[in-house]
Amino acid sequence: MPQIVVLPHPVLCPEGAVIDAPGGQTLCDALLESDVEIEHACEKSCACTTCHVVIREGFASLADANETEEDLLDKAWGLEAQSRLSCQVVLGDTDLVIEIPKYTINHASEHH
Repeated sequence: MPQIVVLPHPVLCPEGAVIDAPGGQTLCDALLESDVEIEHACEKSCACTTCHVVIREGFASLADANETEEDLLDKAWGLEAQSRLSCQVVLGDTDLVIEIPKYTINHASEHH
C-alpha cells in the first residue's frame, strides 16, 4: 500500500497530510477519501485541469500520461514537468510526495 505525502496547501490541507491508499485507486479518489477536498470539476473524467497536482517524488513510477491528459495539462495553472491530473494517476506500490497548486483555472469553484 503506497503512502502519499501531501505537502501543505493553504486552503485544502494547511498542515499537509500523510495518506495510506490502496494500489489501483486513483490519486484523486485517495485524496477525496482522506478529506483533502481537491477540485474535480469534470467529475474525474479527464475533461478539465482542476485536479492538477505536481508529483515531487515518485513521478518515474507512474504510467505515462495519455494524449488527452497531456493536452489538458497544457492549460493547467502552474504547469511543471512533473504535473499530472490526479484523476488519471493510478496508484501503484511506490510512495508519492505531491503538491497541490495554489490555483486552478476553475473560475466557478463551488467550495471557495
